[in-house]
Amino acid sequence: MNLLTVGISHHSAPVRMLERVSISGADVPKLLDELLQRERICEAFIVSTCNRVEIYTVAETFHGGLDDVTSVLAQHAGAEVADLADHLYVYYAGAAVEHLFSVSAGLDSMVVGEAQILGQLRQAYGTADENGSVGKTLHELAQQALRVGKRVHSETGIDGEGASVVSEALADAEVALDGLAGRSALVVGAGSMGGLAAAQLKRAGIGEVVIANRTAANGERLAESLRADGIASRTADLTDLSSAIAAADLVVACTGAIGAVVTEDVVASALTVRDDRPLLCCDLGLPRDIAPEVAGLPGVTVVDLESLQQRLSEKQGGNESERAAQIVAEELRNYLAAQRSAEVTPTVTALRKRAAEVVDSELLRLDSRLPELDGDVRDELARTVRRVVDKLLHAPTVRVKQLASVPGGAGYADALRELFELDPQTPAVLGTPQADEGLPGGASVAQARLRDRAGQDGEDR
Repeated sequence: MNLLTVGISHHSAPVRMLERVSISGADVPKLLDELLQRERICEAFIVSTCNRVEIYTVAETFHGGLDDVTSVLAQHAGAEVADLADHLYVYYAGAAVEHLFSVSAGLDSMVVGEAQILGQLRQAYGTADENGSVGKTLHELAQQALRVGKRVHSETGIDGEGASVVSEALADAEVALDGLAGRSALVVGAGSMGGLAAAQLKRAGIGEVVIANRTAANGERLAESLRADGIASRTADLTDLSSAIAAADLVVACTGAIGAVVTEDVVASALTVRDDRPLLCCDLGLPRDIAPEVAGLPGVTVVDLESLQQRLSEKQGGNESERAAQIVAEELRNYLAAQRSAEVTPTVTALRKRAAEVVDSELLRLDSRLPELDGDVRDELARTVRRVVDKLLHAPTVRVKQLASVPGGAGYADALRELFELDPQTPAVLGTPQADEGLPGGASVAQARLRDRAGQDGEDR
């Protein structure tokens, strides 16, 4: 058994491909069930955000697990695996741990250091846990990843400005509209992203916020919280978007719906009754909430994930990112060392069990040869023999655990099993990213393309 991660993100694919693969919250349980129905997948959880879809699994074999995960993902996307291959990345064993720690730290985000990913990871784990698709391995990994993310955000200034996709999109909007203070905004969607957008608009000094949401009660709840903070706010019906857009300076769409909510016809209708004010639309949905044709309408500017991806890709990480990367590397070493050490435990237990069996066997022989032996003498002999065995085993059992915590240390446990004819069935080690470089998808470098599997399809099935 070993960790296998298959993903697609803003690093590897354009927004149009991310849209195709995106997984809504309602679809996550269904895909988790489909993964667990595959014979080579034992555990799974799915991280799906506005700029990434990643499936973390515990798989029996690399190639078999990869086939299972990619086929489920391709089926969901309505595509062939070959259509996705150039955009997918694969991490295996220790490299999968390294990647998840980097994700939790915000180092792999479109906006480096954004803290929202921690909540998204927590939600992804919670959904999988409720669905019964996580076991011991992914439970421990997810909890440690959350701890790593918290440590990075508490010990570095990587998120000092509270940057996020939402804040970056609204920063572009502020420039385009020459400021947001006193203006009117329409927020389409009252989920977590909509709430974050409303909070950012409040900080920007927005004059009025109108909330349009499929569930009216959720929209009213967000509007009420804004009114409590002194921001003029009301709700609008999704069926009357045209009127709401006509009155707005800024539209922020983040519904998570399948298909465009703000269509070309709706915006065009709004333009016929509004003045010559420019209209700025921020599309934070994946799939898109705003139809691409809207950008071609006169007086309308669209900021979306694609334009943000292009702009933010030019940003370079600073000293805080370097410090965060050092923390991730440290936590990775400690995690892998602890895992390797723990995986020696079955060997140590088996060795001590074998020694106890030998002692018990010899004491029985002693009883049969010297049946008249005094009970007190017999008990003292038994204690003496056990002390001798314990002292002889102490150094090798302690040392094998120490040696196992370093890369390649599993060989010492293998030697013990061979020398003492112990049960060889022990869990496979995670391995360090460096040690895994010879494995498909196990390198710690960025991506292992599916096309590199040519000629290997018959292995490990």
